[in-house]
Amino acid sequence: MNASRRPSHPGARSTGPGRTRAARRPAPGTGRAEVKRVRYRPGRKVSRRAAIVALVLSALALAYAYPLRTYVEQRIEINRLEAEQSAQSENIEELAAERAKWDDPEYVKAQIRSSLLLVQPGEDLVIVIDEDDPKHTGGADDEAAEDTTWYDELADTFADADRLEPDETEEPAE
Repeated sequence: MNASRRPSHPGARSTGPGRTRAARRPAPGTGRAEVKRVRYRPGRKVSRRAAIVALVLSALALAYAYPLRTYVEQRIEINRLEAEQSAQSENIEELAAERAKWDDPEYVKAQIRSSLLLVQPGEDLVIVIDEDDPKHTGGADDEAAEDTTWYDELADTFADADRLEPDETEEPAE
């Protein structure tokens, strides 16, 4: 190595080939502004410390991901069960109110009279038929009813049975 490039003492740096630091500085009073040179050293894009911190944070995120997912699923299940429980509580209250009605003897009599069409002595029974009612099954005064007797229907059933041909019936599988 060239002797002029060596630093003069162990902590000093060389300023270039054949020049000293004093030679690079302008002389005081020359009117030139002092220019401070900064040496640019390209550093690492990501320091080791930042890489380690990122690695630790990603490991922690992965470690907490599964328990967090389990927690969220359990909270959803708990909310669903609480809603179901409140609906069951309302149903129980309605049934308890219905049971309390059946403890009243007058209510029981009214229900029996309406379902069995019973009347007290001296009362007249009046039945109102509403054709829009889904419970209405028809009656003698419906237009769709035919004027056939039971034995005519029985004879028609036998006639229908005689019309079946052997090839229309199912043969047992072998």
